[in-house]
Amino acid sequence: MRQASLLPPAPASKTSPLPVTASLPWIQVAPDAPYFITEDGQPWTPVGQNDAITWPELEGLFRRKNLAAVEEYLAYLQQHGVTCLRLMLEYAQVKHRYFEKPAGTFNPSMIKLWDDLFALCAKYGLRILLTPYDTFWMWLKWKYHPYNKQLGGPCANRGQWLLCPDTLQAIKARLTFVVERWGGSGVLFAWDLWNEMHPAHMGNSSANFSAVATELSTHVRDLEMRLYGRSHPQTISIFGPILYTNPDTADTIFRHPLLDFASTHFYDAKTIDYPKNTVDSAIKVGELVREALEHAPANRPFFDSEHGPIHLFKDKKHTLAPEFDDEYFRHIQWAHLASGAAGGGMRWPNRHPHTLTPGMRVAQKNMIGFLDLIHWATFRRRNLNQEIKCSAPSFAVMGCGDTQQAVVWLLRTDALYQRKRLMNPEATPLNVELHIPYLEDGKYQITTWNTQEGKIREQFQTDAWEGFCCFTVPSVRTDVAIAVVKIG
Repeated sequence: MRQASLLPPAPASKTSPLPVTASLPWIQVAPDAPYFITEDGQPWTPVGQNDAITWPELEGLFRRKNLAAVEEYLAYLQQHGVTCLRLMLEYAQVKHRYFEKPAGTFNPSMIKLWDDLFALCAKYGLRILLTPYDTFWMWLKWKYHPYNKQLGGPCANRGQWLLCPDTLQAIKARLTFVVERWGGSGVLFAWDLWNEMHPAHMGNSSANFSAVATELSTHVRDLEMRLYGRSHPQTISIFGPILYTNPDTADTIFRHPLLDFASTHFYDAKTIDYPKNTVDSAIKVGELVREALEHAPANRPFFDSEHGPIHLFKDKKHTLAPEFDDEYFRHIQWAHLASGAAGGGMRWPNRHPHTLTPGMRVAQKNMIGFLDLIHWATFRRRNLNQEIKCSAPSFAVMGCGDTQQAVVWLLRTDALYQRKRLMNPEATPLNVELHIPYLEDGKYQITTWNTQEGKIREQFQTDAWEGFCCFTVPSVRTDVAIAVVKIG
């Protein structure tokens, strides 16, 4: 790619709006369903993962060391159905990717990096869920961070990030810069206003969660409305287990009136963090989605914006074998979608190197065709994991539905082999009868989907009667996804 076709760098002392080279429609929450649509009314689903500007596929952006490789990667993502990347504006594991250095002075190399990335994402139809700080590494390497008062920054103590008035002003100044320069682009899907908001960031107390959310949300939305006459969706993410130690945080994360959708990070010590097989983690994801939907307003989208085998990778220094990790990934993806969340969730690679495998990309691509079977913009789903009845006790059931549509995923629990870690593709096939409740009487199109091959298994029609739609799915060996849609 010719570098001349990309955006020129901007001086650090001046913010100028991004001259968008290709327009993308903005994303918004559907008015009648807990999913997303484009501004022109087309359904849009976040399919993607966490990425980082220092990881292998994007590292060529910095100082334009290898833009051609970055463009090749983004084209590859587009070809595999990826629609969204979750990215942090800076990555504080290393010292040369700070967005400000010193505090308040925006790094010209980083501005150029983000100019180029926004332009390339526009070219390939990809969008970004953007969060302004890498709070994980910022916390661990606080002594090096430009916001540290000992280095001339505004904050004397990392435990005061979200309490210190000077630090909050610095945070809002950074958000202002980003809104003014890139906020007019449809490449920006949404704001994760603060990554993994935590009591530790505000004096080991969750009392100020709502006040901080209000301050950040209002600042960004007011500025966007003044500049562009509209605003991008907003969320604040949280490390999921905090919801159990500080249950009051759910009021902010799920129900804050200024936030547009809810997102948490799915980590569970016994399953997701340290998977022993490819089944238990998926079942846990189904449980976590149900819990989340019970917290959130009925019409507010929810999705997991970070998950992965973090304990196995970070603490045990072990990278999962691709065959196992591909199946673990695919199962989590379908459990997430079928249970009522938007998309398949966003994996944190937790691999060495930090990249998703080709098999995971195939799994993402294989979900895309299924998405076309459901009318998401009118799908007012509720979780039905416990309400759907299944004739075969050897299947875990994850599903959601409203009065005219349903999504179901069946996962075999008795077909593990290879030391009971992976699914046995030669398991004896079983016929499974399903009873899905709450559907209006009438005729329904049933489409069963092969999640491994990304194609339809069979289609047939049946009737719902007295609030139930009952049918049999034939010859299921390991797993199957099902779309149920009322005809007419």
